[in-house]
Amino acid sequence: MTNPCIICVAITGSLPTKANNPAVPISVAEQIESTQEAFEAGASIVHAHVRNDDETPSSDPEKFAALKEGLEKHCPGMIIQFSTGGRSGAGRARGGMLPLRPDMASLSVGSNNFPTRVYENPPDLVDWLAAEMLAHGVKPEIEAFDLSHILKAREMADRGQLAGTPYVQFVMGVKNAMPADKHVFDFYVETTKRLFGPDAPWCAAGIGAKQIVLNEWAIAAGGHARTGLEDNVRLDRDRLAPSNAALVQRVVDLCEKYERPVASWAQARDILGLRRHGVA
Repeated sequence: MTNPCIICVAITGSLPTKANNPAVPISVAEQIESTQEAFEAGASIVHAHVRNDDETPSSDPEKFAALKEGLEKHCPGMIIQFSTGGRSGAGRARGGMLPLRPDMASLSVGSNNFPTRVYENPPDLVDWLAAEMLAHGVKPEIEAFDLSHILKAREMADRGQLAGTPYVQFVMGVKNAMPADKHVFDFYVETTKRLFGPDAPWCAAGIGAKQIVLNEWAIAAGGHARTGLEDNVRLDRDRLAPSNAALVQRVVDLCEKYERPVASWAQARDILGLRRHGVA
């Protein structure tokens, strides 16, 4: 294959702590440093959450603003994607950072089970988040935890709630949600191509030990890949990942295996229809 592979690094998330892995970046300064290393290793998208000093998740727009400023300085051209996920806040607080105009933001378009609770994404909140993204020129990444979420994205696109071709990410391996099943994965790919066109970009993310599995499936099938300490803190059963960059390097190695060039930030922006912001 010759089509470039976009690597997204999910640096922090809402759950992993330094007790799980000391490399998990918590402070804004740590997140910027960790992202810069991952950017230099080959990641062209950073998926970002912010945390409080006690490591609990936050939705504070001021923290997101500081993170965005640092990332733009130290990772010029990298696509900045903020999380609007439900662990960081409740209701519209989840989208309080969207007026900062990041390049992208995650958008979960339906509810599903998580390991110990229901991940609630009620229709009125989904509609509001999508409207905020449209208003501020933020491209959504559709987080598909279930087949119905891909179909919902098509419905929202038809209604004009999503600008351009949606970028769908399959999330597999979350306990009590969709397991990492190859037959289901193949059907997700087929469904996305049928609904959005054969050239529509898509991505896949695996949780825990399934991270590297989904990385390989996605790269082999011509899609894009997500990695990072948010989803998985280990290199293998016996070793913690020393950094986000180390997890990015695993994906780079898989790209070499399948003869997929790693997308530069400029190529990633072109593939996703994002402006280059005048970066040289």
